[in-house]
Amino acid sequence: MSLSKRSAIIFPIVILSVLALITAWINYTVQPPQAKLDGSSRHDPDYIVSNFVTSQTDVNGKLRYKLAAAEMRHFPDNDSTDLQRPRYTQFSLDKPYTQVEALRGYVASDGERVQLVEKVKITRQAFAGKGEMTVETEYLNILPNQDLVQTDKPVVIKQAPKTVIYATGMVYEKNIRTMTLLHKVRAHYEKPATISQNAAVPEETKIPQSELSPPSEENKKTTKATETAKQKAGSPLQKSNTN
Repeated sequence: MSLSKRSAIIFPIVILSVLALITAWINYTVQPPQAKLDGSSRHDPDYIVSNFVTSQTDVNGKLRYKLAAAEMRHFPDNDSTDLQRPRYTQFSLDKPYTQVEALRGYVASDGERVQLVEKVKITRQAFAGKGEMTVETEYLNILPNQDLVQTDKPVVIKQAPKTVIYATGMVYEKNIRTMTLLHKVRAHYEKPATISQNAAVPEETKIPQSELSPPSEENKKTTKATETAKQKAGSPLQKSNTN
């Protein structure tokens, strides 16, 4: 067989082999990964912890926040954590602590995001003459490392003694201690009741108004006439005593 005939036969075979390899590689890349037999590919918890508490400190060792829950479930497929009745508390030096609680919560794999859902309540303790403040909503997104709290749901803010604020959407920046209300903001405020000056004085120490005001000219004439009549009536008696 001549060289030209042999080349004519080998070249199509090489082309077909290359096409077969490319087809096999494409088929391999588009196939879904095989499920692992250890169960890590399913969304099942690999461990469950009851009544757990975890905390984080800053670079100086001071407590920054504490996260507790009645139950924690960890899922290995996405390294996420579900919480039942979570309680999240932030601490600051020489300032009142702030506590957040809810019925359910979710923590991302890196721990940099905490989501609280259903009956979420934030409580800031009273301090420096300011009453206790609470914030109620149905969803809260917490970014601990950024000291940021967000929600796009309706919120109700209550400031003791009688201030109530309604809004939709809120952003709380802990670093600058600023709370921003986004939409549909309305407030109800009642001025605290003040004690009147008269109510503060006991009943037996009150002075009649007539004694406080200066005597009028008519009262002066009446008093002078009374004193003159008493002197005239007392004159015979004085003479009799003298005799």
